[in-house]
Amino acid sequence: MYDFSEITTWFDLLLRVGWGWPDWLAILLECVIVGVVILVAYAVLAIVMIYMERKVCAFFQCRLGPVRVGMWGTLQVICDVLKMLIKEIFLVKRADKLLYCLAPVLVIVGSVGAFAFLPWNNGAIALDFNCSIFLYTAVSSLGVLGVFLAGWASNNKYSVVSAMRGAMQMISYEISLGLCLIAACILVGSMQISEIIDAQSGAFGWLLFQGHIPAIIAFVVFLVAGNAEANRGPFDLAEAESELTAGYHVEYSGLAFGFYYLAEFLNLFIVSGIAATVFLGGWMPLHIGVAGFDIVMDYIPGIVWFLLKTFFIVWLLMWVKWTFPRLRVDQILKLEWKYLMPVALFNIILMTVCVAFGITGRVYVGIVVALLVVLLAVIVAARAVKKARKAGGEQRLVID
Repeated sequence: MYDFSEITTWFDLLLRVGWGWPDWLAILLECVIVGVVILVAYAVLAIVMIYMERKVCAFFQCRLGPVRVGMWGTLQVICDVLKMLIKEIFLVKRADKLLYCLAPVLVIVGSVGAFAFLPWNNGAIALDFNCSIFLYTAVSSLGVLGVFLAGWASNNKYSVVSAMRGAMQMISYEISLGLCLIAACILVGSMQISEIIDAQSGAFGWLLFQGHIPAIIAFVVFLVAGNAEANRGPFDLAEAESELTAGYHVEYSGLAFGFYYLAEFLNLFIVSGIAATVFLGGWMPLHIGVAGFDIVMDYIPGIVWFLLKTFFIVWLLMWVKWTFPRLRVDQILKLEWKYLMPVALFNIILMTVCVAFGITGRVYVGIVVALLVVLLAVIVAARAVKKARKAGGEQRLVID
């Protein structure tokens, strides 16, 4: 597997040794280049996500989607972006001007900051600390402030109600999101993204295979909570058009509205990317223990693996959005506080017990198989007893 750090090391030595630049200037240029690459990737993926959303929606609802502008409608999103950039940005009368202008900035900063934690390839992680997962949850939480401030500062009753709904929902589901990440960190023994990925090497090394039942539970709960955290359907209660028009950003136009629009789509990609990183190995190829197969998989670049896994999860979440109807606010809160959070808490205990006693891998599979065999035997025995009792009752009825 190719290590991208070879390129970064070569470029760093070129600046420091080859060109004789001082350390501070070399670091400054490298940070600027990384920042530009992150922003460009953010914009490009936003365009791809918007186009994918329209096509997936059209497919599930038996429609066509964008077809007129460009081949298969590929240029439609470009036209929409240009239209949004040239639209007038206006301020709402009697709104809190400072908070009104600050809200979309907080949303886009939180989204881009969380986007920077994604591991694209081996050695291509912009932010990789010993507590990367913790920092990711902290940075992504800035979006809650942007949503709440937008509704409060707009001086609009629809925006206020939507902002309260959105903040309540996002804060609630962040708990389950964090608990699932804690369960994964317990299994790996680290909170650093690069170490989490390195721990998933080897035959069937992805966390979904290593952790088995606890990892599967954490993965499913993470997808549900991440979908709600990104305000996606059927959890898009903050943007319920039937009762709240456009929701918390109803008073925004032009580029300010574009920040919310981009953040919504990219938050879906970020949640999917973190799920692919933590539970599906990130850029790590699929190895099954067969030398020939594993060598072929290693030839596929790591960034291709990461994008394939991430877009697969994106497609699943889009499938959910365009299949299920929007939930009520009481149903959303009941799902989190009554079901998801208790399950996530119990799953942490289960994962801790498995790690403490080494019940992972083949041992865990053996235990699960043994329990299934015992359960099957109990069911067969119960059916036999029930059948015998029924036959005895019929015989007694005939005698009488």
